[in-house]
Amino acid sequence: MCHINPRVDFAFKKLFGSEENKELLISLINAIVTEEDQVVDLELRNPYNLADYLADKMSVLDIKARDATGRWFNVEMQISQDLSFDKRAIYYWSKLVTEQLSEGMMFRELKKVISINILDFDFIPDRTEYHNRYRIINVATGRDDRLHDVFELHYVELRKFGKQFSEITDALDRWTAFLTRAHEIKKTHIPEALQVDQHIVKAIEAVDRMFNEDERQVYEVRMQTLATVKSQVAAALEQGREEGIEEGAFQAKRRMLRKAAQSGMSVEQLASMFALSPDEVEELLR
Repeated sequence: MCHINPRVDFAFKKLFGSEENKELLISLINAIVTEEDQVVDLELRNPYNLADYLADKMSVLDIKARDATGRWFNVEMQISQDLSFDKRAIYYWSKLVTEQLSEGMMFRELKKVISINILDFDFIPDRTEYHNRYRIINVATGRDDRLHDVFELHYVELRKFGKQFSEITDALDRWTAFLTRAHEIKKTHIPEALQVDQHIVKAIEAVDRMFNEDERQVYEVRMQTLATVKSQVAAALEQGREEGIEEGAFQAKRRMLRKAAQSGMSVEQLASMFALSPDEVEELLR
């Protein structure tokens, strides 16, 4: 059975954001996007690098890639619950738009940016489907009118996936089953529903041997940090509920933020978790 949890962002980045596993990222993206957006090849723009992570340059472990047509993809695995993730997703999407302009492009040359967000928590209310896709539409007609076609955002909510191996029907089902049930899968006995896909088989075989000693230590620390943050945020939320009436929302949020900061998270990570700017985080931590 897999002893590495591929949903932990550090492991996810190594598995899907490494040059040697680029075909796995292509397979995952193609399982999520529409037929018209299928990818043949990708250029990783921020490939996995342990030295960058140790230097805190990878505190946010998203994957940025560009295909041969110029389209951009941002793929992120989010394991900790973030009730403001909708704003975070838009922020990361917009960054890839502005990064194109920073390369000297004119507005008419902007390429489509597809944001793929894989969440290990329930996020979209009143929807039972585990995969939802968003585009900009005309509210009056419900159509996109072929305008604003540079925007597309996907949410894959892993906890809404309840299919058994015998119920798997497509590539996204297979990848979601791998991500949610890797701990059940033996490399010597891969379920037939997954074995039909060579990319899934490669991911299963790779996930436990992809870390050297240094990387495994980082992974263990990341696991401990996630557990600590989850516990501290839960406690802070409860404390904030009790004290928020007297102190007001500002003080309650400050207390929650400081509790989370005790785990050693960077300003950027705290900003993402609380839907704040880095400057606002630093102000609240003073």
